[in-house]
Amino acid sequence: MPDLPLFIVAASLLAIAPGPDVVYVLTRGIAQGRAAGIAAALGFASGCIFHTVLAAAGVAALIRSSPLAFDLVRYAGAAYLAWIGVQAIRHRASFAMQGSGERKALAAIYRQSVVGNMLNPKVTLFFLAFLPQFVDAGAGRVELQMAILGVAFMLVTVVVFGAVAVFAGWIGGRMRARPAIGPRLNVVAGLIFIALGIRVALPE
Repeated sequence: MPDLPLFIVAASLLAIAPGPDVVYVLTRGIAQGRAAGIAAALGFASGCIFHTVLAAAGVAALIRSSPLAFDLVRYAGAAYLAWIGVQAIRHRASFAMQGSGERKALAAIYRQSVVGNMLNPKVTLFFLAFLPQFVDAGAGRVELQMAILGVAFMLVTVVVFGAVAVFAGWIGGRMRARPAIGPRLNVVAGLIFIALGIRVALPE
């Protein structure tokens, strides 16, 4: 079975790092209150179902067809994660809270978040790179392992993004008062990505 404790820790740290999704949840929460932020958080978490299914089907098919192909995907994923980490560190100063725009109905916020997540090819690539690092190919039932990891990632997203929505006003105030917080969190996320890439590249 997958290493859930390590996965949850890694997923939680990555979710905390300010990216477009969490910034959208934050700005919605500031502009329209907790309910709007939570609607956005639930939308982004729901969109993860789509990417989990794609990743699980693709990885399982690779393992059935060729264990070597699976290993190649793992190493390619490791390189991709390391590259994301380097880019996060290089562009750490680009973090900024975007404007929240017009007020939206909760259903519209949820729907927009789901669709935006599903149609983002970078999220699919991320799932293909991230989830297999925690799969034990020798244990079998890869689809089940990937599903467990996907559900765990969704729950982490709900908890972290939900907390951001609930404390949106306080978090937004802190980030405006201390602009360096965002770039520092991006550095932390970048180092985590690089560490995950190194972890899978090293011999067992």
